[in-house]
Amino acid sequence: MLLTELGDFEWRLSFGMDAALRSAKSEKPSSIMKIKKVHLANVEVVSNPRWQSRQILKGIVRIFTLVATIVALPAHEVLAFAVTETRVLPFPIEKASTIPFNGDVNPYGVAFVPENFPTGGKLNPGDLLVSNFNNFNNIQGTGTTIIDISAGGSTSLFFQGTAPLGLSTGLAVLRAGFVLVANCPTNNQPPVAGAAAGSLLLIDGNGNLVNTFTSSEIQGPWDFSVYDQGGTVWVFVSNAINGTVARIELVFTGGNFALKSATTIASGYTHHADPATFEVAPTGSAFDSQNGVLYVASTGDNAVYAVPNALNLRSSKGTGTIVYADQAHLHGALAMVFGPNGDLLVSNSDEFNTDPNQPSEIVEFTVKGQFIGEISVDPNLGGAFGLKASKVTDNVYHFAAVDDNANNITIWTLNAGN
Repeated sequence: MLLTELGDFEWRLSFGMDAALRSAKSEKPSSIMKIKKVHLANVEVVSNPRWQSRQILKGIVRIFTLVATIVALPAHEVLAFAVTETRVLPFPIEKASTIPFNGDVNPYGVAFVPENFPTGGKLNPGDLLVSNFNNFNNIQGTGTTIIDISAGGSTSLFFQGTAPLGLSTGLAVLRAGFVLVANCPTNNQPPVAGAAAGSLLLIDGNGNLVNTFTSSEIQGPWDFSVYDQGGTVWVFVSNAINGTVARIELVFTGGNFALKSATTIASGYTHHADPATFEVAPTGSAFDSQNGVLYVASTGDNAVYAVPNALNLRSSKGTGTIVYADQAHLHGALAMVFGPNGDLLVSNSDEFNTDPNQPSEIVEFTVKGQFIGEISVDPNLGGAFGLKASKVTDNVYHFAAVDDNANNITIWTLNAGN
C-alpha cells in the first residue's frame, strides 16, 4: 500500500520483536516478503553481571519464543514477518518551488534523470525536471520552461523555448541523452480556448532544442508515456483535440532522433475544451512492456482503460477495456504512472465527480481494478497533476508529484524493502 505509507508514515520498526510479531499476525497474504536476517538492535552493555545475566537469559527465551511462534504460524504469516537490512525509518520529504525566473506557473510534467544518463551537460543522474504549462500571466497553454531540481535540492532553468508554446504533462528523459516534452499550446479561439495541434520537442542535455516532431497523429499532445529502448523510443501520445492515443516511433540516427511512424491505436475517449482545465481528454498512460498493455486514464470518462497489444496495433481498436472506474475515489483521472510495487497511481482533476472531502488526490489501484489507497497533495481542489516514480536502488525509489495550486513539487523517498 504505497500511498498509505506516504500519507500516514505507518513504517514498521523491526527493533521490537513483540510489535513485529503482532504486525506479522495482522499482515495479509498479499504483503508477503522474504525473511533475510533477524537483527538484535540497541543492545546496551551494563556493569552489573547479575542483571546482565538475567537480561541475556530473557533474550534467549524471547528468541526461542520467536522461533517457536514463527514455526507455528501459517506459511503466509511466516513470510510476512520480514526483518530486512534495508532502512526502516521514513526518509525526509522534500518540497521545491517550480516557478522559474520568468514567472511561468502551473507545473504539469515530471521526469527523473536516470542513473545511466550521459554526463557532461546540464543534467545529472537523480535530477528532477518539471515543465510549466502557463506563463507569468497564468494563461493556460503558454508556458515555455522546464526547470531542473538537483538531487541536492537546488533549482535552475533547464530549458526555455520560444512562444507560442504550452509545455504540458508529457515529459521524459531518454536513455540516449535527450529530453522529450509535449507542446500543447493554446489556440486562442473564443469562446473557450483549447489546444492547437502542437508538437513533441526534443532537447539535448544542455537544454538546446534539436528537433520538433509534428504529425497528423499528434493533435494537442496533452500527455504521453514512453517505452525507451535506447535506439528506438515508442511514445504513446494522448491527444486532446480528437480524444485519441497515437503511437509515435522515434529512431536514433546520425546523433539525433527521427520520426519513423505514427499510428492511432485508441480512440473514442471524451474530449472537449474546458474553461477551467483547458482540455478534458485522455491524459495519462502507462505501458506494461511485459504484457504489451497500455493503460489509459480518460478524464471525461473518469475511468482507466487497458489497450492490449499496444506496440503492434496498426489501427485503433476503440477505447480498450475499462479496468478501473471507481466513483468513490476517481474524480477526473489525469496523469498516471506505475508505482514500484506494480500498482497504478493516478492523479485527479476534481473536475468530475467532485468531492470536497477528497481534494487533489492521487489514487493507487491494482491493474485488476482494486482500490489500494489515496493521498492528497493539496487541501484545496484541483492541485494534483503530473507525477513520476523512479528507481534509485533495488530497495529505494523516488516518487514526485506536483501541486499546481501552490506551484511546487513534493518528492518522497520510498523504501521498497518495507
